Amino acid sequence: MSNPWIDELWRAGIIAAVALLLGLVFGQPWLWLLLAVSAYLGWHLRNLARLVEWLRVGRRFHPPESSGIWDEVFQQIYRLQQRNRQRKRKLGSMLNRFQQATAAMPDATVVLTPGDEIEWWNQAAERLLGLSYPRDTGQRISNLLRHPAFVEYLARGDYAQPLEMPSPADEHVGLSIRIVPYGNNQRLLIARDISRIQRLEQMRRDFVANVSHELRTPLTVLAGYLETLDGDAEEADGDWRHALPVLRQQTERMQRIVEDLLMLSRLETDSGQGGQEPVSVPAMLAVICDDARRLSDDKRHEVLLEADPELWLRGNDHELRSLFSNLIFNAVRYTPAGGRIRVRWYQEGGQAVCAVSDTGIGIAPQHIPRLTERFYRIDVGRSRQSGGTGLGLAIVKHVLLRHQGELGIQSEPGKGSTFSARFPAGRVVRVAGQARAAE
Repeated sequence: MSNPWIDELWRAGIIAAVALLLGLVFGQPWLWLLLAVSAYLGWHLRNLARLVEWLRVGRRFHPPESSGIWDEVFQQIYRLQQRNRQRKRKLGSMLNRFQQATAAMPDATVVLTPGDEIEWWNQAAERLLGLSYPRDTGQRISNLLRHPAFVEYLARGDYAQPLEMPSPADEHVGLSIRIVPYGNNQRLLIARDISRIQRLEQMRRDFVANVSHELRTPLTVLAGYLETLDGDAEEADGDWRHALPVLRQQTERMQRIVEDLLMLSRLETDSGQGGQEPVSVPAMLAVICDDARRLSDDKRHEVLLEADPELWLRGNDHELRSLFSNLIFNAVRYTPAGGRIRVRWYQEGGQAVCAVSDTGIGIAPQHIPRLTERFYRIDVGRSRQSGGTGLGLAIVKHVLLRHQGELGIQSEPGKGSTFSARFPAGRVVRVAGQARAAE
């Protein structure tokens, strides 16, 4: 295949040579050369005008007829147009399949522009979010979903965890909303109906709460009779003397489990946040550490407390006491005799931190993510022997959630563990020495 540029140079050269030859024959060669160049330039301008008209009108599918370099230009543009049409058809087909797939999804899907304006949504979004076409096209999503939690979630920009909120179309429907960034600062809002899961969770909570309440009375009666029998243990026969301490121990354990279940049920049912009254955490930790030394008894643990006396916390006194006591008492239960338990209460980066370190048995990495599950035990026999209920860290997790805190766990088998409860700066209270003395 010949090179069109070389052919065009030959064309220009031949035209110039013919013009000079005619000029030599008829005289005035420069005039003939000027006429030839003008004709050649006019041919180019005519083809350029045809190209502009072809591109401007855009209705003609085939390119204009020409020759030389301009025929090559027209053909190249024509092939480029064909590729673009094929690409547009392919993209259109993909877009149609995407819209059909998302329209068939049971989850609400909304495409948001960088300005949080609604660009597209599927049918489920009309049902779950109350969107209506064409009224809501181009509207800001925060103008339609005005729930305060959603507005804060959208503005915060941290979408690692989904947001649970009631549906704006039906308050009896619960939604789990997640925002997925993609493309050029665009975002995809996905809302899932979790009403069934919420109902099941509520049924579970109600069942646990009701069973715990029903067990509380018979356990109290049983504990009372056991206490009466324990007073007459000297007169009982040998079998009863051995059985009564075991019955009393197991009854007390059941009572602790019931109390923990009731507290967990209350924490889960109460949708509010932790209290806002100032709590003297240093004084609270001092009392709990004294209780931990008595719990240690013959194991003779070394319990050390390092607390910033001016660092208080806004929260619920009862819930925080349960949180700290569970962390410290767990350290006592799972630390061998003669071990050391160090409790620190300090401020770091504006946050308040309670860190409980021990020289206990440690925890393997595969167990750490599941430690806050109810009744999860690493060693069932050892846990029951130590008197734990398997609910302590679940209570810790829920109390921290109510106080906007987080739990950190660092552990290594055979080298002990460190449990850190971190509270946000907004709950930190600094108390001067005189205020402490008055307290």
